[in-house]
Amino acid sequence: MNDAPLILVVDDDSDSRTLLEMALSTSGYEVETAVNGSDALVSARRHRPNLILLDLAMPVMDGFAFRAEQLRDASLSAIPVICVSGRHDAAGVSRRMQVAGCIPKPFDLQVVIDRVRDIVPW
Repeated sequence: MNDAPLILVVDDDSDSRTLLEMALSTSGYEVETAVNGSDALVSARRHRPNLILLDLAMPVMDGFAFRAEQLRDASLSAIPVICVSGRHDAAGVSRRMQVAGCIPKPFDLQVVIDRVRDIVPW
């Protein structure tokens, strides 16, 4: 069994999801993916990730609704979240959503890996 930290990547854009999954896997992390907030809640409850990379604009359940639900769930509320979003008010979003930060899209994969390593060293 691999003891690598688990990162949950939540994004409805398949290209973004694939890029993040490949970069994180290459960096030694285990990766689970979800295409919306609803699927992410199921995955987070099942797998208990060490960190969640969360898109904000998604169908079914967006990142804002996911984060609100995550914070209401005592078993999930302590899992750190980094938003990965095209929104331009990243600092404001970070404060309002109580997340570890926001990385703007389009993202630089090295910036993502560095931010992940800051929170979940590996």
